[in-house]
Amino acid sequence: MAEDRMDEKLSKMIDAARLYYELNFNQEEIAQKLGVSRPTISRFLQQAKDEGYVQIKIVHPNDNNFVLAERLQTKFGLKKAVIVSVPQYEDSIVKRYIGEAAAAYLYDTVRDGDIIATTWGTTLFQMATQLKDKPVRDVKVVQLNGGVSHSETNTYAYEIVHLFGKAFHTIPYFIPLPALVDHEVVKRTIESDRHIRNILELGMLSNIAVVTVGAPTEDSVLIRANYFTDSDLEVIRSKAAGDICSRYIDSTGALCSEELNERTIGISLDELKRKEQSILVAGGAKKVNGMYGAMRGGYTNVLITDQFTGRYLLERDI
Repeated sequence: MAEDRMDEKLSKMIDAARLYYELNFNQEEIAQKLGVSRPTISRFLQQAKDEGYVQIKIVHPNDNNFVLAERLQTKFGLKKAVIVSVPQYEDSIVKRYIGEAAAAYLYDTVRDGDIIATTWGTTLFQMATQLKDKPVRDVKVVQLNGGVSHSETNTYAYEIVHLFGKAFHTIPYFIPLPALVDHEVVKRTIESDRHIRNILELGMLSNIAVVTVGAPTEDSVLIRANYFTDSDLEVIRSKAAGDICSRYIDSTGALCSEELNERTIGISLDELKRKEQSILVAGGAKKVNGMYGAMRGGYTNVLITDQFTGRYLLERDI
């Protein structure tokens, strides 16, 4: 009996919300229609918002994200740009908003039989936590580059691939290795292992890649993961605009160091260029240079970012 009463209350609450928000009835009219008091209707409407049954989105009339997206598509030769309005230009806020937009974009994009490859970092972790379950078949999820840290810094590599696999009902493939090793010969030896080679080849076969860029700053996950020697860091600080798939590039998209590149485990940037969809999910003032380089280099063909970063990218020229 108690359950029946709860179901009846929920049903009336949803009816009240629909009458108020979709059919423009006032609260008094709804109260008469549902046979309850006007204060009860007021409580129903508030509760519907509090519990997420009603979600209100405010669109500012001066927002021109669509125009901004089209101009970015033209400037960088992109297949698609998605611009998200963020209320404040702070890294944590930007990551949350663009993570949500990227999760929605991937949800709409993925089809049966797709192979999704992803890199790692805090931005993509935000995206991964917001991925909705999609009952697709024969989808594969694979890690694009090594992500085991040599420090206490969490790269979120395992968590991201795990959450992607969970959302698309598949067992993911991990690369249980660091992003970089100390010597090129070590990398070649590791990549010659049959099991590692199979995972790397699956990454190459992927038709969808989800990537971000890192800034060449002390607080970047890649630098804090303790992969680099002092001489490596000197090269990065003097030449790099940012990193993509753990490979440092300048603002034209050129590799900063062939030696570092040869020590990096994972997909090459030339292979990244060939993806049907190479989705760049990034935003924030520190990321602008790296994002510019990634798109100038042609490594990504879909962009998901915020309106502030989008404007900086549009205005920027070398």
